Amino acid sequence: MNTSHLTRRCRNAARQLALGLLAVAGFGGTLLLGACGGGGSMSSTSPPPPTSSGTAMVTLTDAPGDFLTYMVNVVSLKLTRSDGTVVETVPTTTTVDFAQLVNLAEIVSAKQVPEGSYTAASLTLDYTGATIVVDNGAGGLTVPAANIINGATSAPLVAPNNQVTVTLKLPSGTPLVITHGTVANLALDFNLSASNTVAPSTITSTTAASAVMVTVNPVLVGSLTPDATKQTRVRGPLVSVTNTASQTSYTVQVWPCFTSSGSDWGQVVVYTTSTTAFTVNGTSSTGTAGLTALAGLSSGTLTLALGTFDTSAKTFTAAQVFAGTSVPGAGLDSISGTVIARSGDVLTVSRAFFRPREGGGVEGGEVMMGTSNTAQVDSGMSNTMGGGSGDGDFGWGRQVMVTVASTTMVTEDGQSGTFGPQDISVGQHLQAFGTFGKDSSGNRTLDASSGSVQLNVTRAWGQYASTASGVVTMSLQALDNLPPGAFNFAGTGSSSANDATAGAYTVSVPAALPIPSLTAGFPIAFDGFVSPFGSAPPDFAAETLVDFSSVDARLLLGWEEPGPTAPFVSPLSATNVMMTQATVQSAAQHVIWIGPAKLDPGSVAAGLTFVPSTTASHLLFAIGHRSSWDFQTYTTFSDFISALSGDLNGTTTLRAVAAKGPYAPSAGTMTVSFMAVVLSD
Repeated sequence: MNTSHLTRRCRNAARQLALGLLAVAGFGGTLLLGACGGGGSMSSTSPPPPTSSGTAMVTLTDAPGDFLTYMVNVVSLKLTRSDGTVVETVPTTTTVDFAQLVNLAEIVSAKQVPEGSYTAASLTLDYTGATIVVDNGAGGLTVPAANIINGATSAPLVAPNNQVTVTLKLPSGTPLVITHGTVANLALDFNLSASNTVAPSTITSTTAASAVMVTVNPVLVGSLTPDATKQTRVRGPLVSVTNTASQTSYTVQVWPCFTSSGSDWGQVVVYTTSTTAFTVNGTSSTGTAGLTALAGLSSGTLTLALGTFDTSAKTFTAAQVFAGTSVPGAGLDSISGTVIARSGDVLTVSRAFFRPREGGGVEGGEVMMGTSNTAQVDSGMSNTMGGGSGDGDFGWGRQVMVTVASTTMVTEDGQSGTFGPQDISVGQHLQAFGTFGKDSSGNRTLDASSGSVQLNVTRAWGQYASTASGVVTMSLQALDNLPPGAFNFAGTGSSSANDATAGAYTVSVPAALPIPSLTAGFPIAFDGFVSPFGSAPPDFAAETLVDFSSVDARLLLGWEEPGPTAPFVSPLSATNVMMTQATVQSAAQHVIWIGPAKLDPGSVAAGLTFVPSTTASHLLFAIGHRSSWDFQTYTTFSDFISALSGDLNGTTTLRAVAAKGPYAPSAGTMTVSFMAVVLSD
């Protein structure tokens, strides 16, 4: 594997067209709902659903990309029934930061809708004041509003032409069926890299913001089958708690993303188990003890749960539950980000996302563009709702100084035991709670001395070097998706001589996690926590190992106009589709990522072959039509290829291909569980 490109150049090259296809496999599992309430707001053609209604559970998610923040307003999400009835499922404008939904599926609606078979969905995005921050390898670059372009009109996405609508048509014979008293799921997938082209192709720390342009060509796919590889997040105020011998659960009113209003998005029952980890007002507990602590809170207390769906039982079970001041925007100011340096009790947190204490989000889906406070800090947004410190910051910042103390409560995701500020070290992803402030230069700060810090599971990528006594040594390639050069490891070791180094980064591996036989240079990745500050080696404590034998690669191909009219070797087959090396090389962008490693599929003489997966539980294929922004989805590769054969009529051209699945570089074969093409028509 070519790992020489695991640097900023790798990420910049990925921006050449950023047509990477939307890997937003929204997780729309069925749920058991409690007291779901009245129906959602309907279009003027929709009759109210008094007794003949069911629940439409809609989720959104995203895949890794080159955006640190991509915050826009979702102003409409409509479902179209087979008889033409149109139902609006979003009761009010909702702000969504798609860059925050990389490993999650967010429930954005659990509304009651009329019974029937729904064959299409349309999503309308409003870019007024959108905050889009591209990764420049040095903390990010905020794109000016005038440089966010509608790909269909080549005009800026500003008022009055500030909205785009994309329509998804569900597979023929597989509609979203709503029946009385039941729940049906629709998982929407909006991939940033597929939907946006970033220019120039190479963006560095010296690139001026005025020189960066993002062209929006939205891509939307969807499925009725949940993607079990992603956690689902349910956020909202507490309604009630059930703690009996037969059921341990709580009911929550859905407030998606940053919402803080009382609009009706529906309700969800969150089931808990003896192993569910709770963090309530900064204090951690497990199982029944955690649910008892939750029951002690007043109705309306903000909660957040991460968990999975059981589609047969139609229940959502939480692995982690946060409540009270442990939820961003619920009583304390907070930021999330990556610790890139530590000096004493002061942490330097990069790629920080601000959430003020008041209201827990943005009223009415307000998204407003901000400017840099200083060369170091970009507040990302300034909204009108007011923050905990009275200055109303909400959004993204390049670097924030966070102060901790012995009085700071510290927890680790999913871990029991006692933790303290010394457990916070360089490379750790965290959520810190406290009080916003500013230093003498006007830069944003957070004082967490009387607050709390949640240490989140962090991923370390590298190239394998050796194993000895349960410790793996690797050449570090990325830590929490940042390159090694972003970190100052001073102070991480028991002495300065033992400070972590990228060239020999050490990972402790528990005995229950066997390490496969690897050769030097082979890619390896661990999920876990950075070792406590001042204690290395080892530098990192692993919880899980990424299995590279089945890890999904991400493919992105994008052609400039006009694009090829016969991109695949003819005839197209229902079992595999091939593209010659010359066709791959003709794409302005041709890249495959496996984690932070970048490969060039155009370097394989055999070309590129797509084979449908026979083992993946979640299959999704799509064809998009750029002139109308309509997308057809398919659940079988054969149906997808049959439709594609008809669409490629000798005049229609191919503009983009995105795919996901294991990749064999030697053969140039990708075993796809997801594939989408965008055509010129």
